[in-house]
Amino acid sequence: MSEKQQVSSSYWLETAPDGRHPALTEDLDVDVAVIGGGIAGLCTAWELTRAGRSVAVLEAGRIAAGVTGHTTAKVTALHTLVYDKLRRTRGPEGARLYARSQSEAIERAAGIVEELGIDCDWETRSAYTYARDAGRVDELRAEARAAAEAGLPASFVAETGLPFPVAGAVRVTGQAQFHPRKYLLALAADLAGRGGRIFEDTTVLGLDEGEPCRLSTTTGAAVRARDVVVATHYPIFDRALLFARLSPRRELVVAGTIPADQDPDGMFITPDEGIRSVRTAPHEGDRRLLIVTGEHFTPGTGDPRARFEHLTAWATGHFPDLEVTHRWATQDNDPTDTVPMVGPLHPGARHAYVATGFGGWGMSGGMMAGRLLAAQIMGEECEWSGLYDPRRVKPAVREAPSFLKTQAKVAGHFVGDRLRPSPPVESLPPGEGAVVRADGHRLAVYRDDDGALHAVSARCTHLGCLVSFNAAERAWECPCHGSRFDTNGKVIQGPATKPLEQRDI
Repeated sequence: MSEKQQVSSSYWLETAPDGRHPALTEDLDVDVAVIGGGIAGLCTAWELTRAGRSVAVLEAGRIAAGVTGHTTAKVTALHTLVYDKLRRTRGPEGARLYARSQSEAIERAAGIVEELGIDCDWETRSAYTYARDAGRVDELRAEARAAAEAGLPASFVAETGLPFPVAGAVRVTGQAQFHPRKYLLALAADLAGRGGRIFEDTTVLGLDEGEPCRLSTTTGAAVRARDVVVATHYPIFDRALLFARLSPRRELVVAGTIPADQDPDGMFITPDEGIRSVRTAPHEGDRRLLIVTGEHFTPGTGDPRARFEHLTAWATGHFPDLEVTHRWATQDNDPTDTVPMVGPLHPGARHAYVATGFGGWGMSGGMMAGRLLAAQIMGEECEWSGLYDPRRVKPAVREAPSFLKTQAKVAGHFVGDRLRPSPPVESLPPGEGAVVRADGHRLAVYRDDDGALHAVSARCTHLGCLVSFNAAERAWECPCHGSRFDTNGKVIQGPATKPLEQRDI
């Protein structure tokens, strides 16, 4: 990857205010503690604060800067090809509840934008799931029928605004797109104005589910709360074994400007070609920002640099006037039974809740989770609580092959990665890293641009799998459950909460 093609920061992070919040330094008592300052956590906290609860948000890094700060920010109820599958696995009622819950979340967000006067580039657009392979037309027609029967304004179309022909597409009108960080920072400001507390650089280490619940943190301060919400994207607590029902995947993003008259006017995704997602956003003058995502892969596997090359070539091949300005990556967790897990953290939980497994659709999903969790904490009935309940058994059993496949992949990494030959440290060029064997231990060694070596333990602090080096982003990644660390071992992304141990070399 050339210097020009190195990974940049997310466009959303570069183009939104950088307000900061303090770390938690003193013990705190609140009604509800929300762990995680992404869209699910902030939406939950905002809803509860609006309802009169005292709330504290605890974020390990910066709010709206993790997965939420690297999303493509589509706010849609059309989630590629989900409704025909839900109709078969959860019945017509399950598909209807899914569509209604996602659609009401979008309507709620649109109302908040208007009520608070949020300048977040909110735009109404149609969403499309398309295919260029004529062999998938029947599948698209079935999805369009299922989505329409579920209550969405869905139809099958043969043409789109894309600069290439398609065999067919599912179109759902009245969807939206926005600037996620501007939206959430406005939500956070309103939350704080109503007495909510937000703490950044505060990693939660432990949860005691007593009455009240008690959270311990890296700052040494503790939080006592009647209810706790775990909204860390991938749950940081393993007591519910949800990690066994989630499969992490990383996805690359390239973005840049195109002439406004080349805007395809919609939000597009195809399950083919390594997954390709396309949409635009407002930009300066007579240009729009084109955002193209794809090249899904398991963290810690393959060469992301080559994948960036492929994605960039696809984008510039179809949009020749594209001037690429940004490259970044995001991460998603796919549930083994299709539907996100939002509700009680485990079967015995009375005051602990979780939101996870949004499968790449965290914008509408996170908004939905905020409303659902707030209702449950306040003791209100919600029609789709059962659909998203993390304790569900029948759907999990039905999707057992997916569960077993996920666990076989994890087992393969846990054992197979320990059998890989290790390269000599002397062979590492600047900017590269590798797992090497030294004195019977596996070390993750990185050589910086000045030639200095940095060594940490190669064992992920979550469950002990070996990490691998992502040269494009210069990070250590765990292929088992998606934890990510910087070159000095600091946690970038969970479920790990502790850094990789420092080692001498």
